[in-house]
Amino acid sequence: MTETGSAGVVRVSGEGSGRGAARLLHRAREARLSGERGGVAPRAEIEASWDRAVRSGIDPEQSPGSGLLEADEIEHRRRGSALGELMPLLRSGLASIADAAQQIMVVTDIEGRVLWRQGNPGVLRRAHDICLEEGAAWAETAAGTNAIGTALAARVPVQVHAAEHFIRALHSWTCAAAPVRDPRDGRLIGIVDISGPAATFHPATLALVDSVARLAEAELRTRHLVEIERLRAVAAPILCRISGRALAVDTHGRLAAVTGMPPVDRLPLPKSLRAGRVWFPSLGMCRVEPLPGGWLVQVDESGGTEGPPRRVVLDLSRPRALAVHLTGPLGSSTQRLSPRHAELLYALFVHREGRTASELARDIFGDATRTVTVRAEISRLRRHLAEVLAHRPYRFGDGVRVEVVRPEHPGDLLPHSTAPVVTGARERPESG
Repeated sequence: MTETGSAGVVRVSGEGSGRGAARLLHRAREARLSGERGGVAPRAEIEASWDRAVRSGIDPEQSPGSGLLEADEIEHRRRGSALGELMPLLRSGLASIADAAQQIMVVTDIEGRVLWRQGNPGVLRRAHDICLEEGAAWAETAAGTNAIGTALAARVPVQVHAAEHFIRALHSWTCAAAPVRDPRDGRLIGIVDISGPAATFHPATLALVDSVARLAEAELRTRHLVEIERLRAVAAPILCRISGRALAVDTHGRLAAVTGMPPVDRLPLPKSLRAGRVWFPSLGMCRVEPLPGGWLVQVDESGGTEGPPRRVVLDLSRPRALAVHLTGPLGSSTQRLSPRHAELLYALFVHREGRTASELARDIFGDATRTVTVRAEISRLRRHLAEVLAHRPYRFGDGVRVEVVRPEHPGDLLPHSTAPVVTGARERPESG
C-alpha cells in the first residue's frame, strides 16, 4: 500500500502489501540505514521508530535475542502488575482468537519485558527462535521497531508488519500492540500484543487488540469503584467518631469519604507514604493511618502535638498462641500469627536495619534463592501490619518500638522452626 505525502514523498506500508510495495519498503529501509532520505519512506510512525532505532545504535542484522529475566523475577513482576488481575479477561478476549488465527497473545510490563504469552502451540515454538518468550526484552532499545516497543515509545496502538521491523530477522513476522493504562491515575501499566507469521496479517487485528485493551481498562475502572465502596464502608464508622477534618482515600489518593471539610476528587500522596505525621501542601500537617485498601488522613488541629508512639509486641511465649499486639494513635489491636509469619517478624526484629528478600530467604530457609516465597509472605503480612512494616528493604518502620515476649526457656523459642535465624537464637539466646 502506498500514498503520496508532503513534499512528494511516497509513504509505503508493509501492511498486506504486494510484491511491488514490499520492494519499495525494503528500498526505503536500505536508504534509511545508509543515511539517505529518498522519495520513498515508510509510514510516519514507522519512520520515527526507525530513527529512534538508529540513534540507539541497534544493529539491523543482529539477533532479536535478549537476556531473559530469572523465573523468580518474572513471578515478582507478575504479582506487582495490575495486568495480572486481568489475565482471565485477556485470555478470553484475545488468546483464543490468536490461537485460531495461528498467532499468539503477548503481555508485557512497562519496560517491554514479556510476562505472559499464550496462543497457537506451533507459533509459540517459532517465537522461541526470535526470543519472543517470557522474560525477554522487547522495548525499542532492545529490539528496534516492533509493535510492543513502538507502542511503548509512542504510547499509542501500533501495527508493525514484515519489513517495517527494523531488525531483518523479524521481517517474517507481523504484530499489533496497544498500551493499557490504569484509569485511576492514567499511568501506563503494560502492553497487550498479538504476533504471528507475516502470512497471518489482517488489517482488523489492531482494532481488535485496541478494543481488548480498552475493555481491560474498563474492568480496572469497575474494580476500582468496588474498592472505593469497600473503603467507604470501612471508613464511615471511623469518620463518625472524628470531630475535626479527615478523609479516607485509596492508595492512589482517590476520595472514598470525608468529614469536616469540602470533598476533593483526589489527594496527591507522597510516593513513599507511610503511617505517622505527614505534611500535605493542601491540608498542612496530618496524621496518617492505614485502612484496608487505603489511608485515613486526619488534619492535625492540635498545633503540632503528636499522637502516642506506635508500639509492636511480638508474643512468642506460647507456640500455639503466636500473636502480635499493635498500639497506635487509633487504639490497640491483636493479630494472630502463623509460625512462618512469626519467623519473619522475628528476623526483622533481629535485623532492625532491614533485610532484602534474599537475606530473609537465607534467614528463614537457609536458601537465598527462595525470594518468591518470602515476597508473597511479606505481602500477606503487610495487609494487616502496613502501619509498622516498611519495605526496600523490609524492616520495622522508623519510630516503631518493637518488643519480643520470649518463652521462659530459650530452647522453646518457636520450637518447631528450622529457620536459621531462630535456631541460632536458641543456641545463643543473648544474640536475639
